[in-house]
Amino acid sequence: MRFISESSKERIPCYRVLDDNGQPILGHNFVQVSEEVAIKMYTDMVTLRTMDTIFYETQRQGRISFYVTAIGEEAINIASAAALAMDDVVFPQYREAGVLLWRGFTLQEFTNQLFSNKYDNGKGRQMPAHYGSKKHNYFTVASTIATQISHAVGAAYSLKMDKKDACAVTFFGDGGSSEGDFHAALNFAAVTEAPVIFICRNNGWAISTPISDQFRSDGVVVKGQAYGVRSIRVDGNDALAIYSAVQTARQMALTEERPILIEALTYRVGHHTTSDDSTKYRPTNEIEWWRVARDPVARFRKWIESNGWWNDMAESELINNLRHKLLHTIQVAEGVEKPPLADSFTDVYDVLPSNLREQEQWLKEIVKKQPQEYPANILV
Repeated sequence: MRFISESSKERIPCYRVLDDNGQPILGHNFVQVSEEVAIKMYTDMVTLRTMDTIFYETQRQGRISFYVTAIGEEAINIASAAALAMDDVVFPQYREAGVLLWRGFTLQEFTNQLFSNKYDNGKGRQMPAHYGSKKHNYFTVASTIATQISHAVGAAYSLKMDKKDACAVTFFGDGGSSEGDFHAALNFAAVTEAPVIFICRNNGWAISTPISDQFRSDGVVVKGQAYGVRSIRVDGNDALAIYSAVQTARQMALTEERPILIEALTYRVGHHTTSDDSTKYRPTNEIEWWRVARDPVARFRKWIESNGWWNDMAESELINNLRHKLLHTIQVAEGVEKPPLADSFTDVYDVLPSNLREQEQWLKEIVKKQPQEYPANILV
């Protein structure tokens, strides 16, 4: 009689390309990146971080109600997006604005959503930072944890049935892997041989819950094997490693018709959201160490500088232009009127039921009676 051990003696290795100083590790193969793609990857990583800094400050000024940053996780966002095709459908969690940025969503479109004005794709119905764009094959963010994972499998199965040359990609955190949706989705994907890539951003924290309180397994990567899903663990702060792993995973998913699980090890440098103060449950010196020693943006910059593709002058020009553009988009978005109140009741029923017509009329009357309680630029 022999029981299978609860864990192997050795941990699953982590695939890396660049060391912490941005230098290639000898003997580690990777997918080559052109100068043009590398520069766009870097500038988008810097753009994402600048967005996060300015929009976070905007929330703290009381100009928007909520925001969520991706500080420390820029490489996962941008490098994975760079490795995908535009026809691949993305099912995000809420920390993947960089994927949408790479695909061409403009700074003004991001800002319109945050301010819930009439140009917001969601018509002001969603919380800030819950983006979505049909044009960019980016499904709208939902706050409910892990529901997008099973949706991605269904979409992937549909793409397979229609013989499309595209896959589905879904992002989630380590906390998402603790939800039942994750386990059902992996099993469903394996059985149907769906071309879907599961990308887990294991950043160590599910809000205030550390991974030590979530599972006893060797991270998330080993859970793929349990369901018959090919898996890999990657350094999530290494843009070249993420790019290589995702591009290779995509080829496998399409040519072999199989799901792939990628566990990207990283660290959430920022607070969970603007509603959180992470210094209440983790030491500040830990946060600072990751911010300085393991910064994915600085690491990738060192690599492109060593190739002669970037310098201090280009960096200064990029930062100055970004700050100017972002402040301008905020000024514009803030001055645009809100969506019509009627939009709160549309896009569900073909013909509005009588009870919703009554509610709409009641709401309009309330706004007229108490205009001081509502934005001045709301359309009644």
